[in-house]
Amino acid sequence: MELIGHAVVTGSGERNYVQRIHAGKHELSADEMPSHGGADAGPTPFSLVLAGLGACTSITLRMYAQRKGWELGTVNVHLKLLREDKAVHIERKIAFDTALTDEQRGRLAEIAEKTPVTLLVKQGTPIQTSLE
Repeated sequence: MELIGHAVVTGSGERNYVQRIHAGKHELSADEMPSHGGADAGPTPFSLVLAGLGACTSITLRMYAQRKGWELGTVNVHLKLLREDKAVHIERKIAFDTALTDEQRGRLAEIAEKTPVTLLVKQGTPIQTSLE
């Protein structure tokens, strides 16, 4: 079994919902919006999921383009998590600041649907939980 990600999240309750996240050697915070009882001391958990999806999308597209010898310039991935009643969906818009052919754009759109985090989200990955 290969480890492909690792994070430790700690919430002391000292600042209500503020969480300290240790992901590898990196440290960041998460929190809820004030309208949900938080202090807005970091991205919400949903925003962090979107950030991971966006980062994976941008990185994967750049890797693919480099292999093809294509110049992408800056890649911007704009994501929204939207809920209507009980239905939830993600809206992802990808923009490049370099002119691309229709063929390149079509291929990049196909690749975006196959990024590792995209597939993880779409397949509904099982979670095994244990209390220690």
